[in-house]
Amino acid sequence: MNTSVSADTPKGSIVVVGPGIMLGAHLPPRSRNYIEKADIVFSCCPPIINRWLETLNPNFNSLLDLYGEGKVRSQTYQEMVDAMMAAVRDGLKVVAVYYGHPGVFAWSPHKVIEVAKSEGYAAHMEPGISADACLYADMGIDPGQFGCQSFEASAFMFYRPRYEPASYLILWQPALAGELSITTQHSNAAQRQVLVELLLEDYPSGHQIAIYEAPFLPLDKPRIDWFALEDFANQRLTMNSTLVIPPAKKMQVDKTVLEKLKRLQQQV
Repeated sequence: MNTSVSADTPKGSIVVVGPGIMLGAHLPPRSRNYIEKADIVFSCCPPIINRWLETLNPNFNSLLDLYGEGKVRSQTYQEMVDAMMAAVRDGLKVVAVYYGHPGVFAWSPHKVIEVAKSEGYAAHMEPGISADACLYADMGIDPGQFGCQSFEASAFMFYRPRYEPASYLILWQPALAGELSITTQHSNAAQRQVLVELLLEDYPSGHQIAIYEAPFLPLDKPRIDWFALEDFANQRLTMNSTLVIPPAKKMQVDKTVLEKLKRLQQQV
């Protein structure tokens, strides 16, 4: 099927936005304007957010219906792209709403923009308040103080990236840590214990780490639960949990680099 855009073809478009983390409080005015003026809105947000979004634009479709018990998540994500692109190709002004920041830990928003642009349609993403922005505020962390490394928990286990224990280590989606089937929403304690064993190579067993969950409603408080690294596997985790591992040692000055820089400074 020819999906190229000619001069007489209705010109569709897609904008992907994020409502932030806190219901009703984090949606930027620019993104709200896109939602209100869209021909159709697709949403991959919790049901309570979907009900609120529907008051902003009644031409609304929830992408949550594409999920299914035992269904491979990659199939669901591709179906999301297909549904949104069908509306774009019909010449509609499409807005897709993805919880938090739409480009953080979400495959289909990036993919639908890629596909739309490749076919000549206008497409872009608007930034949203993400969980890490909330984390820095609620936990009083300045990522520039010691540095901050961020990985998806399972990817951290599978690929063993190089990281620095003198910096903060943030592991996203620890509830799925070590889960291989990509059909379930949680790993088990034995799978998460493998992550513990990997971390014990660089951190002491009693090193204090935290589970963080950003507040969803204005009256909610953030969840910040501290415990020893060795106790992680049996912690209560949800899909909103993030694992925060503070530095375990001090940063070391590289004297060779400093001396080189001093010599260069003297030449100025």
